[in-house]
Amino acid sequence: MILRTRPALTGENYSQQEAELTLGLLKAVDGDDMLTQRSAARDLGVALGLVNTYLKRCVKKGLIKVQQVPSNRYAYYLTPNGFAEKSRLTAEFLSQSLNLFRQAQNDYSELLDICEARGWSRIALYGASDLAEILILYARDYPVSVLGIVDDSAVGTSFGNLPVVEDVNALGSVDVHIVTDLNNPQPIYDGLTKTYPAERIMAPKLLEISTKPKQPAGSGK
Repeated sequence: MILRTRPALTGENYSQQEAELTLGLLKAVDGDDMLTQRSAARDLGVALGLVNTYLKRCVKKGLIKVQQVPSNRYAYYLTPNGFAEKSRLTAEFLSQSLNLFRQAQNDYSELLDICEARGWSRIALYGASDLAEILILYARDYPVSVLGIVDDSAVGTSFGNLPVVEDVNALGSVDVHIVTDLNNPQPIYDGLTKTYPAERIMAPKLLEISTKPKQPAGSGK
């Protein structure tokens, strides 16, 4: 397998430092319902004023919503766009990391163990990426069949001798849907949940896809 080189964090025209701080802040908001600017600054190891600046940017971009709550403090929530951006930035960093293979190997082995235990043998992947290559490689050791890859940006091509299609229905009966996209994994996951039971949708932990109910879009206090 050859890891393909991707442009460095160009989705929102971030610099490397901006991308790291933005991702760190989005993770902090997602992981702590009681987050304050001071605690975020401490956890991220940056100045309080810098956290305030980046929070305002994220609110302006519609990534974070701020609401006033009792005790005269503000509560911070990720919007649907915020969840998607957190997942996208995480994937961008991973795609440039030599640790991608090791992390994906562990995550997909765990998912394939679950598939085997539940008797799910017919798998559809979503995203023609390095992650798809890793899963296809390790699936050979399990009693499963990877039917093909759903990716409208690569329709009509083949990937690892598998068909790439626009519509999963072209692959026939599918037991489980696994996210392998490195560009926009969160929107793909969210879209799948509108059609399939959550237990039939899987994604590696390394993508940090959120399964939480999404807050309504908006950024007003």
